[in-house]
Amino acid sequence: MEDADSLILLCRPGFEKECLAEVTAAAATLGHGGWARVEPDSGWIRFQTAEANRLYSTLPSLVFARECWPLLAELQGLPNHDRIAPILQALQGQAPAGLLFCDTAEGDGYRATARFAGKFIHPLRQALRQHDLLTPKDRPDLSAWHALFLDSGHVLLGLDGPERRPGWPMGIARLKFPPQAPSRSTLKLEEAFHVFLGKHWRRQLQDSFTAVDLGAAPGGWTWQLVRQGLQVQAIDNGPMDDELMASGQVEHLHVDGFTWVPEHPVDWLVCDMVESPYRVAERMLDWLVQGWTRNVICNLKLPMKKRWQTWQDIEQTLRARLAETGQPWQVQARQLYFDREEITLCIRPDA
Repeated sequence: MEDADSLILLCRPGFEKECLAEVTAAAATLGHGGWARVEPDSGWIRFQTAEANRLYSTLPSLVFARECWPLLAELQGLPNHDRIAPILQALQGQAPAGLLFCDTAEGDGYRATARFAGKFIHPLRQALRQHDLLTPKDRPDLSAWHALFLDSGHVLLGLDGPERRPGWPMGIARLKFPPQAPSRSTLKLEEAFHVFLGKHWRRQLQDSFTAVDLGAAPGGWTWQLVRQGLQVQAIDNGPMDDELMASGQVEHLHVDGFTWVPEHPVDWLVCDMVESPYRVAERMLDWLVQGWTRNVICNLKLPMKKRWQTWQDIEQTLRARLAETGQPWQVQARQLYFDREEITLCIRPDA
């Protein structure tokens, strides 16, 4: 396949500049240049760069990008009476892929297009199979076609790699809010487990028994931990949910989360406090360096005007302090679907 000249990246609407800054920095580190015109609040960018396929294959995991793939073809002015034929012609001669995704950007201006794409995927899938461009049955282990519709007559076509594909189409987590949970914030932690621990995350948590939740009230993250069978110390001066406390798995301590220290090391420390991201990150590091916890998941609330710079500063501090421990650590960060003006950080021993 001829090397693409662009990468298509999807992100949270309003974070296009951060997504562009991150992919530009990552590309430069790998010896690639690039540029993009940003459409504010659209939820996508086209990063134009030479040898996009090669860059795609070597890019590290990105914090602000939900999905990324190289552009194969751009089609405009698709005729209303037959949008499929030009797509088939553009893909002619390609090996069959294992899946098809009809993507749309998440910005408000693309909602009507999203409805169109949701219906169009079915006839397009059938046509691709009839022309041997798609395997007869879904094959998630193979590359997947992506058709990003900017409107019903304008589509960007690409091909991803299965090892770089997010767990949900367009990186949008398909999680249902459990009505018994004290708050919707519980979905942030559940998504974090999916993303950072993988599809067998529940099995991994079976080896964990204790956790601390800093800034726990009313208990959205604590509820998720209790649901996985952990005993939790909930640290917050605010009230906890009564049903959650009735589980018998929660000890509520009315103390300051930035000064309190556990009597014994725990398996997990989680934190979703509305505090300075620098302060939260430093406290997470204190717990790890002192050996008070083995694993950390926390949210970092980013300032409006310096989101990318703030994360760069924090990441540098994280890696410097963790290096002093002499132990290998796995540091992962992502702006999750259920995050807002924040990113989620996970730090675990790198066994």
